[in-house]
Amino acid sequence: MLIIPAIDLIDGKCVRLSQGDYSQVKNYDQDPIEVAQKFKKQGINFIHIIDLEGAKEGKPINFPKTAEVAETTGLAIQTGGGIRTFEDAEKILNSGIKRVILGTSALANPKLVKDLVSKFGADRIVVSIDAKDGIVMIKGWIEKSDLTLEEAFEKLKDTGLEIIIFTDVKRDGMLKGINPENIKKVLNKGFKIIVAGGVTTQEDIDQLETLNVYGCIIGKALYEGKINLPNPNPKPNTLSKRIIPCMDIKEGRVVKGTNFINLKDAGDPVELGKFYSDMGADELIFLDIMATVEKRDTLYELVRRISENINIPFTVGGGINTLEDIKILLQNGADKISIGSKAAKNPNFVKEASQKFGSQCIVISVDPKKIDGKWKLFIKGGRENTNIDAIEFAKQMEQSGAGELLVNSLDRDGMKNGYDIPLLKAITSAVNIPVIASSGAGSKEDFLEAFEEANVDAALAASLFHYGEIQIPDLKKYLAKKNITIRI
Repeated sequence: MLIIPAIDLIDGKCVRLSQGDYSQVKNYDQDPIEVAQKFKKQGINFIHIIDLEGAKEGKPINFPKTAEVAETTGLAIQTGGGIRTFEDAEKILNSGIKRVILGTSALANPKLVKDLVSKFGADRIVVSIDAKDGIVMIKGWIEKSDLTLEEAFEKLKDTGLEIIIFTDVKRDGMLKGINPENIKKVLNKGFKIIVAGGVTTQEDIDQLETLNVYGCIIGKALYEGKINLPNPNPKPNTLSKRIIPCMDIKEGRVVKGTNFINLKDAGDPVELGKFYSDMGADELIFLDIMATVEKRDTLYELVRRISENINIPFTVGGGINTLEDIKILLQNGADKISIGSKAAKNPNFVKEASQKFGSQCIVISVDPKKIDGKWKLFIKGGRENTNIDAIEFAKQMEQSGAGELLVNSLDRDGMKNGYDIPLLKAITSAVNIPVIASSGAGSKEDFLEAFEEANVDAALAASLFHYGEIQIPDLKKYLAKKNITIRI
């Protein structure tokens, strides 16, 4: 998740408002260049600058100062405030600014967004949707529009836009924390969401990571010393470990077998997904295990139904072959997409997907089996040997922009004799992105071993959870007693 420090400008100085109220201006009397340099020293390379005067007046006013910050610090900047015309946006983008943020103008004229995306690319155009009590605020939050949140997102649907900043106006500048329920309303709509408004503590950041948002903007809490910028390169073993149930789906039912054969029915996926969400699972993974073999589309309707009944991040895989597949799954409620066979056949597809949807959305399924002393990559549900070295493949996927690896040991799948620790250690030592351990869990001790010995970021299981052999709350309490950092 991107952590983006904010600088708001009035008369070239750093200020903060409360709930967007221009009568509640707090002037920090700080030079924005000095503030930006401070952020840079803390490891930040991307910042958010808003021209509050410009937002109020409807035209850029403080852009010369923003340009000076960019030139002096070398930081990548996204900036907004009063950008209402194609010419204004073009001038700013041509100056070297990374991204422009449109607000009022985007909702009044979606064609402007489409034209800018067409010329400059979706990674350089952002729209800010700022809401209060479910109604979109415009013109520097001074006026209420006649649009609801739902209507605002719908207007932007066919513009080519990919990134939206969502600001909870009631929380902005109040130092009272985020409102997760409001944030959930804007997720799973096919856009990358950057959250602003209310981020006050490390717990807020942790909660946003759990919601799997693309980024968050932090303002007043930084200036007031309520929060420190997170270490941009945290040690993996200091992060909370995750417990993830996996639902293998065939013909709309959860199934489980050994090495993807002798499959037994394990229940209804919607009911099971809700059960796991309510029981404290950190995430959920849904794999349509026959989709690639049978050349069927992933079950979009089932994905939508599951997503509507859970409140945890949700990864979907099986039969992913096109960027359109990914887009539709995200629109139907998936938070992340697991890619398997397609990644092995066309590694460039992973690069395209991560660039379009963000690395945080892309999980690569790595299915190795040990042959003649080496781990070889298999595809199509473990049915076809690619003869690709699995460790080298994992490194290649990281370089291609994958955000996470799901490692399924075909030697251990369904055996309940422990995770494949040598395989997992080989992969976690070869990459810097998160690794999910899968296949082989048979006891609480197996989870502990994966976290302690292989240093994985998450551990996945299926039949152990499906048939009640281990309850997730009991497992988490056990791991916490063993000094594993985990959310209870």
